[in-house]
Amino acid sequence: MVGNARLDRRNRQPDRQDQLDRQDQPDRQDRPNLGRRGLLAGAVAVAAGATATAFGTGAGIGPAAAATRTPGPYGSPAPPAPRTSSARTSPRLSPLWREFAASPLSHPQIPYVGRAGQRAGSDRLPRPRVVADVRAYGARNDGSADAAPAINRALADAGRRGGGTVLVPAGTYRVDDIIRISHSGVVLRGAGSGRTTLLATKNLTELIGPYGSRFGGDKSSWSWAGGLIWLAPEARLGSLIDSIRAKKWPVEGWTGNDRTEFEPLTAVAPARRGDRTVRVADASRIRRGEIVLFRVSDDADHTLLEHMSGGGPGTESYDWSDKSKLLSYVPYEWPVRVTSVRGRELTLERPLPVDLRPEWNTLITTLVTPLTGAGVEGLTLEAVETPQSPHLLDKGHNGVTFQCAYDCWADDVTVRNADNGFGLVAASACTLRRTRVEGRGSHHPYFCREASHDNLIEDFFIAARTVPAPAGTQLHGINVEGLSSYNVWSRGVMEMGTFDTHRGLPFANLRTEITLDNNGTHGGDASAGPLYGARFTHWNVTVLNERAGLVRIDGIAPYSATAGISEVREFGQIDVPDFQGELHARLESYGRPQDMRPSNLYEAQRALKLPGRRSGRG
Repeated sequence: MVGNARLDRRNRQPDRQDQLDRQDQPDRQDRPNLGRRGLLAGAVAVAAGATATAFGTGAGIGPAAAATRTPGPYGSPAPPAPRTSSARTSPRLSPLWREFAASPLSHPQIPYVGRAGQRAGSDRLPRPRVVADVRAYGARNDGSADAAPAINRALADAGRRGGGTVLVPAGTYRVDDIIRISHSGVVLRGAGSGRTTLLATKNLTELIGPYGSRFGGDKSSWSWAGGLIWLAPEARLGSLIDSIRAKKWPVEGWTGNDRTEFEPLTAVAPARRGDRTVRVADASRIRRGEIVLFRVSDDADHTLLEHMSGGGPGTESYDWSDKSKLLSYVPYEWPVRVTSVRGRELTLERPLPVDLRPEWNTLITTLVTPLTGAGVEGLTLEAVETPQSPHLLDKGHNGVTFQCAYDCWADDVTVRNADNGFGLVAASACTLRRTRVEGRGSHHPYFCREASHDNLIEDFFIAARTVPAPAGTQLHGINVEGLSSYNVWSRGVMEMGTFDTHRGLPFANLRTEITLDNNGTHGGDASAGPLYGARFTHWNVTVLNERAGLVRIDGIAPYSATAGISEVREFGQIDVPDFQGELHARLESYGRPQDMRPSNLYEAQRALKLPGRRSGRG
């Protein structure tokens, strides 16, 4: 039964194609005709059955977390997401899936994302030994005094010892400052999201100062950056805060505030998207296990951007020259761990995300020292409830943000009353599992931007807002933008929001096994360029209010796949394609999400045995 399945995958055997062929699914006509609220309540209830087990064993937090979770707006306990893989399958495998499985690393419409997430998508999260309890540093769990100094001292001490877990026992801790997780190998662990609460009394504008936009105007960059729990390497976080206070609005990514903090290591021979082995000019400065940065430049004709969009006449005729915000994201920066060095041949943890062509002058370089192996678990971060600010003027009541982080994670974490919930900013290979955004309503419940790649957000839940939206505010949803690629959103329930593809040419991202009330909008400046690059895939998506926008994408996204979504119609925000001519998009099982086989594309990809792919050039 679905209700007894675990939300985490660690005790479940990978799907096999022969197992998929044998499973069955009741015909659609046998299902009751439920309304939108009934379907959402059903999805929540399915998740509730799974959570009682998962919260007891998944993160070692104990069963009380599930028992004390806040009920959802439809009366059922509201855990992070449904687990519906076996109950929403059909007897036959999808033709698109069979086609993809035959050439998973080079399929034109579907990205290979089977190694997204921390430690290449490992089911198990690290469990560093306990080295500190915040109460020993003076933190009080009755909310009577500011606990932020004590928590930050405990985290810093753990970092100086080489890592470890800092415990935050059950209770409510008032925090009047940012909680900084800035050392690799350090984990902040509460007693469960229903038992440990950090009550944040101030916003980032109060704590750091106003944060303008490097692109001009009167916008607040706290509308899409920073967190009251901020996971970022110590030196990088310090430089960001210093730059903001000096009103020198920084670039936020992997190579520093001015994109100058890197050193070339070697040139790379031409290679193809999907290769895991590349040849380099000189491997003498690269070590096995090291995280390096691929910097792929563009040429004067913008053929790299055309390649990211799938190529063809439509991309060639597109005017890239005036897309100043998009062009500021180039070179494309992709961090990856090197798993083997043999002579001049490097093996990478993940397949190449793009071709490497001579005209793009690809270099492997250093990058700012990333935060690795750090996490936050088992707690709720609750901001004091204030009205949501007008659009793009957020003050920074923000939740948990990962920045310049690699192989980091959040597990069983709830964010309440936030301007922006969970953020990935120049973050790669991170896992957000069993996360939840709730309360008075958010601008971005989840945001993924500034060259964030290979991240996994699974078992997530966006609760309906508890108060009406003030005039002048906007709701996005699960956001991706800024040349971010190969990210996965899996097994989610969205009581509000949308699939916020936010311009800046994100490409090769997957949203799978999600139920949503599609009532948000996307954003994005015209100067940021196209909404979609190639290989966006929406797979097994149930839309409860029949709205097509940003979910059915076969008429707007180039080289995309829309597979197994509900019947929808156009109303509200309606977009037109950025590229003219044939889009080469695919549509399958339209109106029949329950028929998708496999029901979860990410998990099916995890079970695939990949062919070996070495660079065939150079």
